[in-house]
Amino acid sequence: MHIPATLVRGGTSKCWLFNQVEVPADRDDLERLLVAAYGATDPVELDGVGGATPTTSKAAVVGASPQPGVDVDYLFAQVGIGTGSVEWTSNCGNCATGVALYAVTKGMVPVTGDRTRVVMRNTNTGAVLEGIVDTEGGVVHHFGRQTVPGTRAGGVAVGLTFRDPAGGAAGPLLPTGRSAEDLRVGAAAPVRVSMVTAGAPVVLVDAAGAGRTGAESPERMSEDVPWLRTVRHAAAPLMGLLPPGGEPGDAVPKVGLVGPPVPYTTTLGEPIGAEAYDVSVRMLTMNAPHPAIGLTSAVAVAAAGLLKDSVVSRITGGPSDEWLRLGTPAGVVAVRCTDVRDGLPHRVTVQRAARLLADARIYVPDPAGRRAA
Repeated sequence: MHIPATLVRGGTSKCWLFNQVEVPADRDDLERLLVAAYGATDPVELDGVGGATPTTSKAAVVGASPQPGVDVDYLFAQVGIGTGSVEWTSNCGNCATGVALYAVTKGMVPVTGDRTRVVMRNTNTGAVLEGIVDTEGGVVHHFGRQTVPGTRAGGVAVGLTFRDPAGGAAGPLLPTGRSAEDLRVGAAAPVRVSMVTAGAPVVLVDAAGAGRTGAESPERMSEDVPWLRTVRHAAAPLMGLLPPGGEPGDAVPKVGLVGPPVPYTTTLGEPIGAEAYDVSVRMLTMNAPHPAIGLTSAVAVAAAGLLKDSVVSRITGGPSDEWLRLGTPAGVVAVRCTDVRDGLPHRVTVQRAARLLADARIYVPDPAGRRAA
């Protein structure tokens, strides 16, 4: 069998996008299809379209939204690498950037002058996002010059805004009611963390208190993956993410280190001075160091920066104003919090870029092992 799909680069991720009318509506059937299409039982995903890294083994199913005021719904899938499974509980802002461009390119949202707004709902989490797509001249662009940290390639500019990312349906900003606390991780000494839910559930570790800097290289972060997994698993039940008797997963909460700004060199070899940013951030994506930062994690760090005594505001010298500059392995990512009421940001914006790479037919082995026609 074969299914039509579009490969898109959103920010620093690549994601295959599927129109919801072309794939199974049943979640189990959809999971089997994605595992087969990506070759996800293989750790190198050689016999499939998966990219064999957490940032390139992603998918989304896109369709018109029945919700008033929302243009498209998208179901995000983090396809496992060598696991033969799919994780459905999270969201991906980089893929949402690609969804916004896809919706305009495919005519799901009409072009409206030089900028076209696409309102999207992530059906995994209920999060609502806005993408402002560059359609200068009233036309859809396939190429652009907007760049983002982590790649020198240009793309079509997309301003991505998370609407009401904390509180309400997203759950409390502080699931434990505290902006920072000591988290006991196994038999080791407790570590100072902030557990926040904004964009995604995230546990941020005070790097200095844990004997780290927050500006570790990807290689050094790889060594800390087992330890950071134990931090994630210790935080999950406290954040309401683990049902009684449940097994902790590796998608949420997202976990990482934060520390003071220091001079460093990006993964592309570019020097960054300490004065160029406000806080160092090093995150995991599933069980690997993130090459930049996931946008949902960036939202959570920015929200934590608004909170007195959080591990972020302790670094920045107090609750931040609108802009917070994050020093990531790929470079500096600026996040803007606006419409802040009672300590909650109702709009969090990051400037991104996207590009449609290919329209394709993916030939999918029959998951049941029967010979396909």
